[in-house]
Amino acid sequence: MTDDEREIREVVARWQSATRAGDVDTVLSLMTDDVVFLVPGRPPMRKAEFAAASRAQPGQSAMTIDGESDIQEVQVAGDWAFMWTRLRVVVSFADGSPPIERAGHTLTVFRKQGGRWRLARDANLLAPVAPA
Repeated sequence: MTDDEREIREVVARWQSATRAGDVDTVLSLMTDDVVFLVPGRPPMRKAEFAAASRAQPGQSAMTIDGESDIQEVQVAGDWAFMWTRLRVVVSFADGSPPIERAGHTLTVFRKQGGRWRLARDANLLAPVAPA
């Protein structure tokens, strides 16, 4: 594994850890200012919209977001890299409401800026998982 691939995997691990902790500022620091998120059925979302949506979560302690990212491939070409994963995300609520689970694949593009890898584009194909 190259240093670049290891660093990209560390970005993913930090993203997941910060998301679990509700640390929006750390998540935002892991993306470029011109980041674009593509999600089925919704218009593209940019960094400001991501930040506003993340900060608008009702009572951060009232819910937790957890997930598993199974990285399938990382390819690096200069200051750009791409990764595809199998991702599972579970949102649990303190009020006892049933958790929401989504799973599927993602395709993520990273760009190296100031010596650090940051998420620049993300397309996810996560779909609802039926309760067991």
